[in-house]
Amino acid sequence: MMHRRTVMACAAVGALCAALGNGLALAQGVGPWPVKPITFVVPQSPGGANDVIARAVAQSLGSTLGQPVIVENRPGANGNLGTSQVARSAADGYTFLVTAQSAHTINPALYTRIPFDPIKDFTPVMQLAVAPYLLVVNPKFPAKTLDELVAYAKTHPGQVEYASAGNGTLNHLLGEMLKKQRGVNLLHVPYKGAAAAATDVVAGQLPVTFGSFPGVMPFVTSGKLRVLGVASDKPTPLAPEIPVLKELAVTSWYGLLAPAGTPQPIVDKVYLSITQVLNTPAMKERLRALGAEPVQSTPASFAAGLPAELAQWQKIVDASGARID
Repeated sequence: MMHRRTVMACAAVGALCAALGNGLALAQGVGPWPVKPITFVVPQSPGGANDVIARAVAQSLGSTLGQPVIVENRPGANGNLGTSQVARSAADGYTFLVTAQSAHTINPALYTRIPFDPIKDFTPVMQLAVAPYLLVVNPKFPAKTLDELVAYAKTHPGQVEYASAGNGTLNHLLGEMLKKQRGVNLLHVPYKGAAAAATDVVAGQLPVTFGSFPGVMPFVTSGKLRVLGVASDKPTPLAPEIPVLKELAVTSWYGLLAPAGTPQPIVDKVYLSITQVLNTPAMKERLRALGAEPVQSTPASFAAGLPAELAQWQKIVDASGARID
């Protein structure tokens, strides 16, 4: 999994600014860009962390570029539907994919066949944000810590259910990692989206779920869910008081990709424009309010990390035994 770090050097940004200038005219015959609205395709349902982050970035980017940036939700097949749509889109700089780590680096390991190649079909632009995952329970559930959850599950084998956003999603795999590492028998109940899973845990239909910080922290704050820990190797600066679950440490990122073959001057322009947006105090505060932290990564660093991450998730999926045909 990719680590949260700032990889952009000030000198590189200065050089890129000089190369792009203040206008929108691009080199190598691309011509002026953008001259019409841009579409961000989100391959998940509205209301999830990826959708919320995409809309926050799109609103500010539209103002920066002088053209609307429209967010289009294309959920289905665990993110494969919207992802494959972007893979088949024209590489003209008017369609981008705003995706979650789970859809792009877990699905290739999970599915026997997927309708896109996560490397060959895309031009990585940058990571946008990272958001930790939290282990939460309904307040009426007796466990107040991970150890208490494990102890309860062992004395009630096969009776503790955990909700996920669907088969093969990150919160599903976190549950499978917990089962394997602690030797407990939890029953997986897949939902059609993270919001639906969290809502049923709030309602008491199921006792346990893993959820992204943006998706479940509002319920924790209001007392509708109890948080047992954060799936990370260190405390999250968003809520440093939450216990760390090092054995379940993952880094969940949200990133921007373009169809393969998108002209590099357009990729560079989008990268620079979004970097400027993410560096504003208003956007930093907005993302933190959503439960996410901004990330600055270059197109090159994002692309370089994807093959290793795909290999890492292949090992995790293989160990979990999860598979979707």
